[in-house]
Amino acid sequence: MFWFRTIGAGIVAASLAAAGTPAGDARKGEELFRSQQCIQCHSVNGHGGTKAPDLAKRIDRNYTPTVMASLMWNHGPDMWAAMKKQGITTPHLTAEQAADLFAYFVSARYFEQPGDAARGKADFAAKHCGDCHGITESKAAGAPPVAKWESLADPILLADQMWNHGARMKEAFAERKIPRPSITGQELTDMLVYLQNLPETRGVPSKFEFPTEHNGAALFQSKGCAECHATRVPLETRLRNQTLTEIAADMWDHQPLMKQPPIQLTPDEMRQIIGYLWTRQYFRGSGNAERGKKVFADKRCATCHNEASSGAPKLAQGKDAYSDITMVSALWEHGPHMYDQMQQKSIPWPRFTAQQMSDLIAYLNSL
Repeated sequence: MFWFRTIGAGIVAASLAAAGTPAGDARKGEELFRSQQCIQCHSVNGHGGTKAPDLAKRIDRNYTPTVMASLMWNHGPDMWAAMKKQGITTPHLTAEQAADLFAYFVSARYFEQPGDAARGKADFAAKHCGDCHGITESKAAGAPPVAKWESLADPILLADQMWNHGARMKEAFAERKIPRPSITGQELTDMLVYLQNLPETRGVPSKFEFPTEHNGAALFQSKGCAECHATRVPLETRLRNQTLTEIAADMWDHQPLMKQPPIQLTPDEMRQIIGYLWTRQYFRGSGNAERGKKVFADKRCATCHNEASSGAPKLAQGKDAYSDITMVSALWEHGPHMYDQMQQKSIPWPRFTAQQMSDLIAYLNSL
């Protein structure tokens, strides 16, 4: 299992139905990590077991859901052996519980780029954010102090507020004769790390909520987004592996180039649209079904999954039946039995790169 830097645990109703995965709840995901005794082996910032890596430090710029799924799969036998040695019953993990865990992972911003508070403090000053937004008090009319920013704990709300207030901030910059600054995803991440760890904000619990995205497609049309993004700048694959902070920064940078005046979006509308555009790309990966078919053959998956007498679960069929999340669920639900069967047949446990995992998922979804 993998641990994440925790600011708190808010509700995450992740909009993963499009990726063949049920909604997830971050609070349940955090509790699952504890109740399944993962911390017996893994330490977290020095607290916990010492037989496995400190998972709070496993932060990488390319640490995507697919990377996580492949690493968990690759280390399955080692983890099961360690659990058996410690007398820990190997836990089961339903698709719903796997979604809870991934919802928790996203809520704790584990997939975000690593940030640097010192750089963030410098950027906050250099971008003139602090000219209007004080830490505990406002320095300009209509500019709330940082200590009251709910968006510090909710990446969707951050994107929404940066978007909705972009036009007014542009006016404020013009009044002060300051060029409107551009912001990269890394700069925004650094500023968030700085602001989230101030004494005045450190205790703010994280909030992250994705409702089901049943209205996302309709809102994308009705708000006029599709006028450009369906043809000239399609978003179907542009958001793949983009973090929510990167999306917020992109929206800020591109707002002056978009239709004026900018449309206003409520937080719920922003969640619906991002749920429609981002979530299904982020958790579905970018695999190739033809390569995945070769992975399925090379890893000898067909030895059991094509044999009626093997007892292996029947592979689900249908578009988007599999995702990174459902593969993790399958690993924990069926992995130990799979491992025993493979040992009896003298078949090595399959290990996957992130790309191979993504390709395999694409192939399974093509069945």
